Amino acid sequence: MNNQPSGDVQQISTSAQHTALAHPVRQRLLFALSARPSTISRLAAQLGVNKGSVSHHLRVLCEAGLVQESGTRRVRGGTEKYYRRTAERLFVAEPRAEGTAALLGAVAQELERSPVEHVLTLRHIRLSPARAARLAETLAALVEETEEDPEDEPVHGLLVTLYQQAGAQAPGGPKSG
Repeated sequence: MNNQPSGDVQQISTSAQHTALAHPVRQRLLFALSARPSTISRLAAQLGVNKGSVSHHLRVLCEAGLVQESGTRRVRGGTEKYYRRTAERLFVAEPRAEGTAALLGAVAQELERSPVEHVLTLRHIRLSPARAARLAETLAALVEETEEDPEDEPVHGLLVTLYQQAGAQAPGGPKSG
């Protein structure tokens, strides 16, 4: 089963890309740049992070090929650079613990800053491998098929995961000797 989404997708495979994804601020920058290109000043204000930190993390993302410059604009005696993601979506075929931890940390920071109530549910359920595969396909399709509203509407985050708990065996399953 291939859960890779269709459309503008960038495969994450290099060490530099994995390292870049292993920090919550860089994850949040990628979230922020998913809507449209932005400047360091706007990103700093949006994320509540200082401009020096944003500049550093954008440089790491650019070096990893996840973000790129997308133009400039003249402002009061200077020039502002705009940055954008290199792809609409990222696909991590072989996730690494540090990247997953950073992603979850970034989501936690976003939830804390959310101006509206959010939904966060963790449920453990017993499923056969076939039913788990069908659920994964259904969730992936739901995410893929959800159409976005116009750009003047608020951006909402969506994190979906289905995983098998390590070491959890069904009653009557394999026993260790």
